[in-house]
Amino acid sequence: MRIIADLHIHSKYSRAVSKQMDIDHLSEWAKIKGIDLIGTGDFTHFKWLAEIKEKLVEDGSGLLVSKDKYKQRFMLTSEISCIYKQGPVGSKCRKIHLIVFAPSIVIVEKINIELNKIGNIHSDGRPILGISAYNLAKLIFDIDDRCMVIPAHVWTPWFSIFGSKSGFSSIKECFGDLTDKIYAIETGLSSDPEMNWRLSALDNITLISNSDAHSPANLGREANVFALDENNFTYDEICDIIKTKDKERFPTTLEFYPEEGKYHFDGHANCKICVDPFKAVIPSGSEESVINDETPRCPICRRPMTIGVASQVAKLADRKESKQLKNFPDSIHLVPLREIIANAFGVGVQSKRVNAEYDRLIKEFGSEFHILLDLEQKYINDNFPPRIAQGILNVKNGDLKIDPGYDGIFGKVHIFKD
Repeated sequence: MRIIADLHIHSKYSRAVSKQMDIDHLSEWAKIKGIDLIGTGDFTHFKWLAEIKEKLVEDGSGLLVSKDKYKQRFMLTSEISCIYKQGPVGSKCRKIHLIVFAPSIVIVEKINIELNKIGNIHSDGRPILGISAYNLAKLIFDIDDRCMVIPAHVWTPWFSIFGSKSGFSSIKECFGDLTDKIYAIETGLSSDPEMNWRLSALDNITLISNSDAHSPANLGREANVFALDENNFTYDEICDIIKTKDKERFPTTLEFYPEEGKYHFDGHANCKICVDPFKAVIPSGSEESVINDETPRCPICRRPMTIGVASQVAKLADRKESKQLKNFPDSIHLVPLREIIANAFGVGVQSKRVNAEYDRLIKEFGSEFHILLDLEQKYINDNFPPRIAQGILNVKNGDLKIDPGYDGIFGKVHIFKD
């Protein structure tokens, strides 16, 4: 059976996260979206862990099931921010976000006891700790080697293993002799698998995709598609699929168009400067790529621009073109249904008209992923409002235009030429 899994989200106890990111709303929205497995997120926070214990039950599979009518499955996950210095004197400060998977509440409690000795894990759902990524991974694996440690949104400038501001140039540089226990990375919203396929160093690494949702409506904006039967729907099976890069059991990821991510291109938000790094003009006037060791400056204020994901991938890549090896999952690029409806109506995503039409379509035709992935286009053409049907077709064909995101500003999707 097909399992759609979104394994990186946040709870209402993280900064800048909706108060509706609680178990009840997550279960309901997973049903609306068509998501079979959700990461709990934030298991290090004591209040959130208390809610997990109250609202979910362990079923012996290493996963948890909600006690409500939805019987939604969850995996124990959390994101941890490591901020530390590594390297010779004068080295830049490293800021790495890591996702941790755990197989039981008992193991989570052991992890939390050790992390609480290092720093304050109660002030935020995503705790900030003064520990290296290496030492955190070692701590986790020493508690239980069934746990997984996965670098999060690996290309974003500020808080990632390959980020232009605070990252490394390789996984080994970050994790040393633990590198062979880092089986996967999360590509993040501003990159997609095709971009990552340009690095031969990632050929043996599994690429996973998750929403990093801060609100229920954003669940599943990226996700993983696993193929397994009900008897094998377990924590260990999911981890084994990721570890072994088994395309039969992990055929597809569901992707944002990376241009829509908020760090895709270089730029400076304060001056509203967005720079395509492959067509850029250096402020001196000479036409050349800005991909070099010197951070380019904003042509208006002359402050350093934020180097985006496209630039950083190109800097570290050793292939000019993407190369999909036979065991790499395919990728399907989608635009969330709400955005398609908003484009069709020419109104904002949060408008009442969009909410009403979204709710109607879900009630009449099934979950969002059922609509976007399973319904035949002819059926959609015959039963959906014509402009929404055309919008879905345009997304499937990649017939759209995106103003790329940069320096913390999401890109803007244009599905219709008008």
